[in-house]
Amino acid sequence: MAPHEDTMFRSADMSMVQLYVAKEIGREVVNALGELGNVQFRDLNSEVTAFQRTFTQEIRRLDNVERKLRFFHLQMEKAGIPLRKIDFDVDTFAAPSASEIDELSDRSQSLEQRVASLNDSYETLKKREVELIEWRCVLRDAGEFFDRAHGNVDEIRPSTEDDDAPLLQDVEHDVPGQNGDAERSFSGMNIGFVAGVIPRDRVAAFERILWRTLRGNLYMNQSEISEPLVDPTNNEPVKKNVFLIFAHGKEIIAKIRKISESLGADLYSVDENSDLRRDQIHEVNNRLADLGSVLRNTKTTLDAELTQIAQSLAAWMVVIKKEKAAYQTLNLFSYDQARKTLIAEAWCPTNSLPLIKSTLHDVNNRAGLSVPSIINEIRTNKTPPTYQKTNRFTEGFQTIINAYGTAKYQEVNPGLPTIITFPFLFAVMFGDFGHGFLMVCAAVAMIYWEKKLKKVRDELFQMAFYGRYIMLMMGIFSMYTGLIYNDVFSKSMSIFPSAWEWDVPEGWEEGHVVEAQLKGSYRYPFGLDWMWHGTENDLLFANSYKMKLSILMGWTHMTYSLCLSYINARHFKTPIDIWGVFVPSMIFFQSIFGYLVFAIVYKWSIDWYAIGQSPPGLLNMLIYMFLSPGKIEDPLYRGQGPVQIILVLLALVQVPILLFLKPFYLRWEHNRARAKGYRGIGETSRVSALDGEDDDNNTLDGRASLSSEHEGIAMITQDIGEDEHEEFDFGEVMIHQVIHTIEFCLNCVSHTASYLRLWALSLAHQQLSVVLWTMTLANGLSSTGPMGVVMLVITFYMWFFLTIAVLVAMEGTSAMLHSLRLHWVEAMSKHFMGEGLPFQPFSFKQILEDDESAADIS
Repeated sequence: MAPHEDTMFRSADMSMVQLYVAKEIGREVVNALGELGNVQFRDLNSEVTAFQRTFTQEIRRLDNVERKLRFFHLQMEKAGIPLRKIDFDVDTFAAPSASEIDELSDRSQSLEQRVASLNDSYETLKKREVELIEWRCVLRDAGEFFDRAHGNVDEIRPSTEDDDAPLLQDVEHDVPGQNGDAERSFSGMNIGFVAGVIPRDRVAAFERILWRTLRGNLYMNQSEISEPLVDPTNNEPVKKNVFLIFAHGKEIIAKIRKISESLGADLYSVDENSDLRRDQIHEVNNRLADLGSVLRNTKTTLDAELTQIAQSLAAWMVVIKKEKAAYQTLNLFSYDQARKTLIAEAWCPTNSLPLIKSTLHDVNNRAGLSVPSIINEIRTNKTPPTYQKTNRFTEGFQTIINAYGTAKYQEVNPGLPTIITFPFLFAVMFGDFGHGFLMVCAAVAMIYWEKKLKKVRDELFQMAFYGRYIMLMMGIFSMYTGLIYNDVFSKSMSIFPSAWEWDVPEGWEEGHVVEAQLKGSYRYPFGLDWMWHGTENDLLFANSYKMKLSILMGWTHMTYSLCLSYINARHFKTPIDIWGVFVPSMIFFQSIFGYLVFAIVYKWSIDWYAIGQSPPGLLNMLIYMFLSPGKIEDPLYRGQGPVQIILVLLALVQVPILLFLKPFYLRWEHNRARAKGYRGIGETSRVSALDGEDDDNNTLDGRASLSSEHEGIAMITQDIGEDEHEEFDFGEVMIHQVIHTIEFCLNCVSHTASYLRLWALSLAHQQLSVVLWTMTLANGLSSTGPMGVVMLVITFYMWFFLTIAVLVAMEGTSAMLHSLRLHWVEAMSKHFMGEGLPFQPFSFKQILEDDESAADIS
């Protein structure tokens, strides 16, 4: 039997298959299936640790290569070299051979050694350059201090205000350069000094520690380094200070050195003699010049190497990711040591079986193996995963449903009606032709420049871009409802002549009420008559009209959703769900709220003023229908009392049917099956998709098909004794049914009332548009003269910005969330099972997209 054509109405037909593949071509087969992206493999080694699996060594080797590629990427980021991006829509990569992977591994090893060597050399030279710059700053600042000290001792000040400090007393009694004698050095006065560089953020702590340790017996001079310094390890700028510390005695000097080094200071030698200092500075400048030349050459070589790597790095990363994913998938296979054969189990769409067979056939032909690969379709009781086929247009709508839950296998897919109902319910709340037009323009722009905008990695923009087709539909429907409401940026359009005319009496004065009269039998052809805008009873009329329309739409949406439960029951061949759940639920719902909808439409069809009666209130009618059955104060139609009594009784009778029919029927069916001595396994048999080709040779006992052996592929079908069905528990079924009944009966009321949000948000959006127009553009249009032009420009930009930000973005998001709730809660609760498992095939395309998204987020 040929499989059904895959549609969006239900999930695709799935088949469980076994693959028997020779180990020599296991990698090639997995690569080919990964390119197809329609096979979900099961783990046959779940009880085996990751280190005991067959291809663990290959994965470790690829991990090592991947680590090297990440090292290259990190070095390029540090050097500011851009990575050549890959456009997956254009660039395709064939599966590499084993020799190409070996070559890439060896090449990455040699490149890593070369780049690491160049990088280490560059960092060492850069560190030496920083040290020389610091030494030059120390020599310069220390030299200035020594020059001042020898010229005028009064400039020397201790780091403390303690006048009894011994160091200060010694300096005052033995001043070098006094009385015309030869200048005495600090060493001659038994005063030592320490010079160095310390990070600026540690200076305060450094001073406090020295002060408390030496009790003020020191003199410290410091200054900031103005030259830019860069940390060679991370290429970040650092700020440092030069310090010069004087103290008595070698022991104290040694202690100062230890404190300085413990706080990360770098100490440098400085000669007290000015001639020797000049020689030191000259030597440092020469070494810096030579070092700068070597640094430039090293940097140029390193950048050239990284630039060459950048041309191919992205492709290498793709190849390694695909190869690693292939071996991880091979680790899910079972390995038959005796036959040296890999055995796999997988789910795949039934319609894809011929393609999978031809793919295996091609791989076998390329490998030139005489042993065929075998594909074995299995009949099993395990529930297949749910695979909903989508395209660019339907993907966003299907994601809305999948965010709530995955549909059960072969259950009616709510994503199909959502394509229409979601944007329509949004438009009822958002209805404005102008705002809808802006939304359509934004969506069309994103669709037109789809390839360019796809590369934008802003997270907020990506959300809107992913839903561009949803936005397009919401905008189109909003333009339609805007025409129905006759609302364009809070203003009306007089497309057709109005059906109303003002009846102004003679002697009318301003402030008096004027009523409009209908123009005979003429009625406004489409939507709301523009004459209603600006009238005193406009809001009263619109509220009544939209409120009742919301109830009608809610009733239609929920009735339609409830009918889908009937379709599910028919498909799964569970008649008890039809007679025990669907029929009583539908009767209960229609007896109450179907009757309310009938009353609304009937009330609209009567010209109450023509017959001289006041229209009855429908809300009170519904309340007293249960509080006082048969008692009618304001009749809507003749015989209303008996009809309502019958409907109430009909609704009440459905409650015990909902409660007891299904549980007791299931118990009766279970007991009957046990009395016959067997228990049904609920197996749904499927026939091979390839039976049409070799139907005579396919068997159910595990024998290979003879007619296909010459092609290198064999197709067999067998049963496996797996059973997912649980034991019947009447108590659990009864509790579940009681909860379902209570929820359904109560939710019929709350869910119907929930659709009033369609009216409330429509009213809020319309009134907010009016307020925004009145407070902005209306003021600009009312101004005259040169100032009026300025006011018009200012108010227009204010109005346009607030329209986009508030009315389109914020109000649109609010209406979208409310529409989402109406689908998830009010509609899908009537039929959606949501017990399915998503189909997650082994797909190279999906793996690369997920890795790219993860890299962008990080």
